Amino acid sequence: MGATTIQLDKSLVSSLKKAREYPRQTYNELIKNMVQVFRVIKKRNQYDEFLHKIQQAKMKELWDNKEDGAWENA
Repeated sequence: MGATTIQLDKSLVSSLKKAREYPRQTYNELIKNMVQVFRVIKKRNQYDEFLHKIQQAKMKELWDNKEDGAWENA
């Protein structure tokens, strides 16, 4: 496995230190875990957006109807 050097702002390094699960956790381990969590959240968010789009048409059908509109003038 090869290694590389990346430049990070000191404030980001400080945030990474605070985010460690244990004191000797490497930045490599920490960032790897963060990427995995990000992927799961992103996938879940895409699923939620998909469900929302599917539900929009049905909700419009249920709420935008003449029967409900008649009650507004009662």
